[in-house]
Amino acid sequence: MLYDVAVIGGGPAGLSAAVNLRARGKTVLVISNPPEDNPLWKAERVDNHLGLPALTGQEMMDTFRSHAAAAGTEFMEGKVLNAAQYGDMWYLGVGMEMVEASAVILAAGVARGRKFPGEEEFLGRGVSYCATCDGMLYRERPVAVLGYSDSARREADFLREIGCQVTYFHRPRTYEIRGGQTVTSVVCDGEELSVDGVFVLRPTVAPTELFPGLAVEKGYVLVDRQMQTNLPGLFAAGDCTGAPLQVSKAVGEGLVAGQSAAKWLDAHK
Repeated sequence: MLYDVAVIGGGPAGLSAAVNLRARGKTVLVISNPPEDNPLWKAERVDNHLGLPALTGQEMMDTFRSHAAAAGTEFMEGKVLNAAQYGDMWYLGVGMEMVEASAVILAAGVARGRKFPGEEEFLGRGVSYCATCDGMLYRERPVAVLGYSDSARREADFLREIGCQVTYFHRPRTYEIRGGQTVTSVVCDGEELSVDGVFVLRPTVAPTELFPGLAVEKGYVLVDRQMQTNLPGLFAAGDCTGAPLQVSKAVGEGLVAGQSAAKWLDAHK
């Protein structure tokens, strides 16, 4: 799949960027978790967005998403697990799919959650971040799913459907992954369980893990006035660039990022 711009994140910033890119004739793919995973979706009432008072978060998200869809934005549900730039193209791994784009806008919100003992050590040797990618490796074998998003339970159900023996932990506060050559057990909030695999399912991957070399400060992505990062062809907008973590700020930054990405594409054709 080849697009002018891939937008990582389907919240206010990402959808605003998509609308502005479509207004400039660019092909756009928004890659995101299900809308209900977005923190805004759970808001009971939003009163501080100009012109849209007293909406629930879900109503606001539905309005934004419908606008983007009507403008011709394409959508893909999933989590970007890796990204690489070769020449003038970006390549994004989304589950088992590969997306190609000339430019990328990072609008995935704040990546919450730090790595716990054993997580990095056993990555690829029993630790996975994608149930649909690696689930078949663990058919008829015991696995633990550490769910940090609302959609994580669906991924756990998928693993059960293909024959994995699943134990689900909902937002464990602490965990440790143990093993030798490969994973042999996980300790979640003091409970140890013998497993062959551990699926750590967070809503998003930290920006510096997704884009090595990306400049950040105190966990937030550094951008200039055009929402350009230090990496060519990569822009960022919304909560991932820092406070205030507000809808209006995200929408405005998304507009700038979308316009800037369009100008960048035109200049590099």
